[in-house]
Amino acid sequence: MRILIYSYNYYPEPIGIAPLMTELAEGLVRRGHHVRVVTAMPNYPERQIYQGYRGKWYLTEYKNGVQIQRSYVWIRPQPNLLDRVLLDASFVVSSFVPALIGWRPDVILSTSPSLPVCVPAALLGLLRACPVILNLQDILPEAAVHVGLLKNKFLIKLFTVLEKFAYHTASKISVIADGFVDNLQSKGVEANKIVQIPNWVDVNFIRPLPKEDNPFRAAHNLNGKFVVLYSGNIALTQGLESVIKAASLLRHIPDIAFVIVGEAKGLQRLQQECLDCGADNVLLLPFQPRKYLPQMLAAADVGLVVQKKNVVSFNMPSKIQVLLASGRALVASVPDNGTAARAIRQSGGGVIVPPEDPQTLAMAVLDLYQNPEKVKTLGYKSRQYAVEHYAFEQALNQYETLCYSLIADSRVIKSTTVTKQEV
Repeated sequence: MRILIYSYNYYPEPIGIAPLMTELAEGLVRRGHHVRVVTAMPNYPERQIYQGYRGKWYLTEYKNGVQIQRSYVWIRPQPNLLDRVLLDASFVVSSFVPALIGWRPDVILSTSPSLPVCVPAALLGLLRACPVILNLQDILPEAAVHVGLLKNKFLIKLFTVLEKFAYHTASKISVIADGFVDNLQSKGVEANKIVQIPNWVDVNFIRPLPKEDNPFRAAHNLNGKFVVLYSGNIALTQGLESVIKAASLLRHIPDIAFVIVGEAKGLQRLQQECLDCGADNVLLLPFQPRKYLPQMLAAADVGLVVQKKNVVSFNMPSKIQVLLASGRALVASVPDNGTAARAIRQSGGGVIVPPEDPQTLAMAVLDLYQNPEKVKTLGYKSRQYAVEHYAFEQALNQYETLCYSLIADSRVIKSTTVTKQEV
């Protein structure tokens, strides 16, 4: 097959959708398919174009057999409303040029966010007469409105129209959790149009490693510590201030260390929170190169998943699969009725505590610190569940099968149309 992946985020961006789409593209190439990716100049999560990509309108690269077509985007480190509009608009316009002039795809897979990408993806699908798969990693504008990121009434209406357009024009919609299915069906999307394929993790790359002789622990003076690790985006939906406050409640126990790994801007904000709370047991670190991710995860005794109270119930952080695969116990400060809580309960590898509740979070960490056998049991269940339910090869099989079925359906429709015209 010839598969076009239309994704705003891609390698070398370290977190979120980028690693997932990179693994998917390269996995499909290893199976003998031709894959090209239409994407933006890398800028996430710092919201600055990476060195080596600045001052360019277009750039084509090749990595592990994947053709990567990058295009210019308007990006600002601290965007206002106009900047956010220009960001989406610039990618919609600039990306359509390489998408159109490249080889004709048999199928297009478009990721959301960014939601406006559905427009060029749908247009390309129409011009090239090929099916389009909409891969939903989040549901916009609902999620953005819920946490206060999107307040402008005009933009909310615009994004609502775009959402309906995206669902209508997609041949199939792939979703990452059952909460998405319920949401889409409540909006009138037919059940047979929705395919549930959970996000995945490469269980051969992310795997349990010993804490002893761990380079990450040694480099950051964490040997002998009970390490509680958060790694990922530091944004409005996380509310990591509650982690800082929980850490401050445990600072009288010198063996417990909290480690937060994230983008520089977010770390600066948390540094002030640490000073305000007296949380001198928190270590703030920048993102690590991806090749060191297994070592960093293995340095932890406990992995953290954190969400605010107002996060929509269908939100499913991709870090859950990664933490489970690392074979570590999880503590999830997330809404009890949400998709994230449900996934962690099903795994048997973690503890759920109410969001934005530092006292309860601190008590959960303390309980695990005092019960090493419990930590070991949770970690074992985490790894087992990840291997059984989130292994990359399983997701790759499902996406490959989905693409084949859509191409076959498309050929049948074309054949029927030609026959009718002849008659």
